[in-house]
Amino acid sequence: MSGLGKYIFLCSLVLLYESCATSRPAPEPPDSVEEILPDWQVFETGIEYFAGRVRKPRLKFWALRIDLTDPTIGFAVNKPEAVNGVFQDGVIPSVKVTSFTERYACLAGINANPFDPASDKEEEPRKIVGIAVSQGLVVSDPNPAYDALVFYSDGQAEIRSQKNLNPAKIENAVGGFRIVLKNGAVADRLLAPKKEPRYPRSAAGLSGDGNFLYLLVVDGRQPGSVGATEREIANILKRLGASEGLNFDGGGSTALALRQADGKVRTVNTPIHGGIPHRQRGVGTCLGIVRRNSTP
Repeated sequence: MSGLGKYIFLCSLVLLYESCATSRPAPEPPDSVEEILPDWQVFETGIEYFAGRVRKPRLKFWALRIDLTDPTIGFAVNKPEAVNGVFQDGVIPSVKVTSFTERYACLAGINANPFDPASDKEEEPRKIVGIAVSQGLVVSDPNPAYDALVFYSDGQAEIRSQKNLNPAKIENAVGGFRIVLKNGAVADRLLAPKKEPRYPRSAAGLSGDGNFLYLLVVDGRQPGSVGATEREIANILKRLGASEGLNFDGGGSTALALRQADGKVRTVNTPIHGGIPHRQRGVGTCLGIVRRNSTP
């Protein structure tokens, strides 16, 4: 080997050693949702991000932790809009979560209330199920059969039943299906042994002190992520740090969109409307995270 050849060979060995010494292997995913250890990364001031996986069952999930004590953090919910030129109580135009996040200048957006009917079209009428309030305007009335995530005008947040819920003091609110986590424990209705269905899931949680909001999506109907049960959603929220948890609309509606460093809005999960990955559904309501004074 020539002198130059030896020099190149030795340099290659040094580079290989330095590369191996400084790189860290990716951590192995936990075996179950009960073993999740969140590794929060700063996404924006007051907002942290975590992407995780679980082996059994195969799950991929994405979560945000939002600091509710940060005075610059605000929220957006779809405002009442005319559909085909007509305003109807509890009916708004369908929108994809990425479109909502763009339109309302959000840092992040997630789907919320159940609704009817379902399609991948935007600007179609969607009948909202349960309460929705946008900046004090009641978009849809409470439904006592379901639960909700509520932001009051005094800055407090709560996950609670929609029964006897008075919208008068509410600044923003979105409805969901049912509470899955209560006082740090899985909801009683989920404790009885039974086979629960697996779906893509969207959910929200609150810390016990009310200082943090958690937003969560879990992919499903895909080889790499089979979808979660309500009990698993409760346990994931608990491992993230939540004491209270609410199951939002899921299935093909599940989407979490973030405004990336380049300014473009993209979903971090893989929505799967109609069995087609990356196809977003036109949903009813969305919940967005904004900087205060930036909401249109």
